[in-house]
Amino acid sequence: MRYNQISNALFIKNRTRFCYKMNSNTIAILTSNDVQHNNADDVMGFTQNNDLFYLSGIDQEETILVLYPEAYKKENREILFIKETNEHIKIWDGEKLTKEQATEISGIKRIEWIQDFEMVLQYMAFEADGFYLGHNEHAKRVTKNQQTQQDRMIAWCKEKYPLHDYFRAAKITRALRQIKSDVEIELIKKAADISVESFKRVLKTCKPNIKEYELEAELTYNLIKSGGKRHAFQPIVASGKNACALHYNTNDATCKDGDMILMDFGVCYANYNSDTTRCFPVNGKFSDRQKEVYASVLHCLKAGSKLLKPGVIPSEYEQQMASLIETELIKLGLLNAEDVLKQDPEKPLYKKYFMHGTAHHIGLDVHDVGLYSRPLEAGMVLTCEPGIYIAEEGIGCRLENDYLITENGNINLTEAMPIEIEVIEALMNN
Repeated sequence: MRYNQISNALFIKNRTRFCYKMNSNTIAILTSNDVQHNNADDVMGFTQNNDLFYLSGIDQEETILVLYPEAYKKENREILFIKETNEHIKIWDGEKLTKEQATEISGIKRIEWIQDFEMVLQYMAFEADGFYLGHNEHAKRVTKNQQTQQDRMIAWCKEKYPLHDYFRAAKITRALRQIKSDVEIELIKKAADISVESFKRVLKTCKPNIKEYELEAELTYNLIKSGGKRHAFQPIVASGKNACALHYNTNDATCKDGDMILMDFGVCYANYNSDTTRCFPVNGKFSDRQKEVYASVLHCLKAGSKLLKPGVIPSEYEQQMASLIETELIKLGLLNAEDVLKQDPEKPLYKKYFMHGTAHHIGLDVHDVGLYSRPLEAGMVLTCEPGIYIAEEGIGCRLENDYLITENGNINLTEAMPIEIEVIEALMNN
């Protein structure tokens, strides 16, 4: 693997906490994601199901985890099913995990081959009263016309065991995954550290007439060189007016002298993610107007991030952030204070220049699982990302850091990434 092996103590602890929340006499079944193919025999690359990884540490396709904490036989309380290798697989795809390796990674003693799953499960299923099954429950995920291994497992179980009770494993993992352990925080920090060095490379490379994708290449080079698994998401390298499209990522335009670049990017390291955004001038020198807008956004980031602390309701935090940005829009001459006082509360005027939320959980998912009705707690990791987008001026500015919530406020995990105007200009012109 590209990263140092994570101690299986993390996964053992995660399973213990998960099992504690299960209903009495139930079995949990969690499956890996599918390998997604391109048009022919090539694949898009495998990404593990995050709940399965959270509970086992296994990062391999065709994997099933079964937990039955009240099983009469101790060997049935934790079973991991993995893909059995053979000479054909070794020749074409390389080695797969051995049973011994799977135990070392997960801390699970009983490892079986995946082709024996149905038979082994049947020995236990009729002793249990119900099943916990995994499903990708995420507000950001569009599931229309998509079928996953989880969907097939749900259908199979309900056909095979129609009279059992069924429960949602994601309801438990969603609650658990919001609070990060020390090990998880270090992994997120490692991803962030790789991002910091990547950003510095970009600043030293940027110049007028360079292509956006050339700057993306600097991110990719340092990510791979540093042991990152992949980009946390497709990087946004948006110069000039492109920065006013929130999810712009074609990254194929020419960076023009006098324009500002918005770069939103992250690193996936050991399946844990960072998410940061920085803005910088193509020619190494912010214009007066770019400085004004940048300073307003930076003020909102610094003031708004202080609001991320235990007990805060996310919706109330977002309202306070919107108020901060609204004030800055008035200072920038983009909104009129009297018009703001008379505005329809259901259609606030700031939405023309600021149209997204500013905080989301981050961890195994970039937009990590979690209910936004839940007050913030120590151990959560969230982004803070205010922005101002002025399409008529061709200026889009967003700044984003990752923050660990503690009992005494928060810690900026991305503090080492340059953000002050003077520092950015100095790095670009050195």
